[in-house]
Amino acid sequence: MAKKGCYSMLTDAKIKNAEIRDKPYKIGDSGGLHLLVKPNGRKYWRLKYRHAGKEKLLALGVYGDAGADVSLKNARKKRDEAKEQLSKGVDPSLAKQQLKAQFYDNQENSFAVIANEWHIKKSQSLAATTANRQRDLLDNDILPYLGRRPIKELETFELVGCLNRIVDRGALTTAHKARQAINQICKYAKQTGRIKFNPANDMEGSIPPLNKSHMPAITKPAEFGELLVAIDDYKGTHIVRTALALAPMLFQRPGELCGMEWSELDLDAAIWTIPQQKKKERNQIEGDHAVPLCTQAVALLKDIQCLTGHGSRVFPNQRDHSRPIGTEALNKALRIMGFDTKNQHCTHGFRASARTMLDEQLHIRLEWIEQQLAHTVKDPLGRAYNRTKHLPERIEMMQRWADYLDSLKQQALAGNVITASFRKGLA
Repeated sequence: MAKKGCYSMLTDAKIKNAEIRDKPYKIGDSGGLHLLVKPNGRKYWRLKYRHAGKEKLLALGVYGDAGADVSLKNARKKRDEAKEQLSKGVDPSLAKQQLKAQFYDNQENSFAVIANEWHIKKSQSLAATTANRQRDLLDNDILPYLGRRPIKELETFELVGCLNRIVDRGALTTAHKARQAINQICKYAKQTGRIKFNPANDMEGSIPPLNKSHMPAITKPAEFGELLVAIDDYKGTHIVRTALALAPMLFQRPGELCGMEWSELDLDAAIWTIPQQKKKERNQIEGDHAVPLCTQAVALLKDIQCLTGHGSRVFPNQRDHSRPIGTEALNKALRIMGFDTKNQHCTHGFRASARTMLDEQLHIRLEWIEQQLAHTVKDPLGRAYNRTKHLPERIEMMQRWADYLDSLKQQALAGNVITASFRKGLA
């Protein structure tokens, strides 16, 4: 007989050689621990114990189960842990159920689950390109480090650590976007009752500040003419070259230009209608935005239609035609052409270029320019113009602007830019 406290009733050899019977049977160890052998050969650890005057059974795992094997040694350890809980008046079966419930609660309320839920709701009010960029930010920079953590257990230092990973690789702008997204996700978790306090509230000052600056833009006619010539000479893909050629003509936001769809275009009427849901949220007109297309723009679009007109995107991504090219593709092309996109001119800068030269060179009324930029424009009574206000004037303005750009290119090629005033009756 084994000595008291010495667990020698079962051995690995005895367990492995246990015979298979027609009915389940038990092989005892000690302290209520036993092995239940099933007719299919599976062996289950069980612990029989008493709590509050009732006999109970606790499952401790499976012996020899691939990926979840509970050895004899581990089964005895689990038995001893359960005995320790009993000595403190804790029912080990109830404790196991609570732990399991907490695990599933943590899974359902992990940072990743909350972040995905937040992104779905947020995307309803964002342009598709913006929503995609935010999705990439989550997948690449945030969720790999925070996704599995229960959101109610997250502490500020963990969030800061995630941001510092981004800062350390030199992506400060991305780090600030990540900080904003994390704060909004935690705020959403608080609003939906998942957490009581927002751990992102104390992240202010945790990463270096951004040096705020305007988007670089060329606004001198002579230099802009040289830029237009460089675009015409660009040796990259036809899709990128066409998008670049349209950027100064239409001067809409880069994400909206890259995300242009054939269904938004009426080439016969020479109108591009940008849907409300694809526009930025702040400082914009309400409703769809009508963009008049000059004859030069219509010609460019008809030229590329034979290449991309079979799909939905005017400028499809080379790898995934269901998605548009990114604005970075246009900035990269500008850099290839020799333009510094951080200090000289970037794709977004075409908006500033157009606004400046339409005002200073062509003397167009500012409210028409602002309307064309999709900025909110108000009349003297403070009422916002509707989205088609001054459309006939803007149609003529856009043609006049395109003709002016052609003159800049011609003068740049000739080596002498002369700024002309086309159709003065518009001013």
